[in-house]
Amino acid sequence: MTKNRFLGLSFPERAKWLYFNGQLITSIRYYRHKINLYLLDRVYVEVFYNNSEDRVDRIEPLDVRSKRMNFYADQIKLPRDLTQ
Repeated sequence: MTKNRFLGLSFPERAKWLYFNGQLITSIRYYRHKINLYLLDRVYVEVFYNNSEDRVDRIEPLDVRSKRMNFYADQIKLPRDLTQ
């Protein structure tokens, strides 16, 4: 699964693809979301779960420019090419 192919999937297809093929790496709390980080082949994907509304708001590839990267880096060792 490539990043572009994943982005071409509908929201339900992304959820299903992750459920059957993704590997949960870690979770963080970020504002009102619990964000689960998955590895899908060689693509990192974030799932934004809104606990107060009991729903998934977004499923999208990891944005390496996000401030959330610091939270992940505190918990796991990310590939070097991803963090440069």
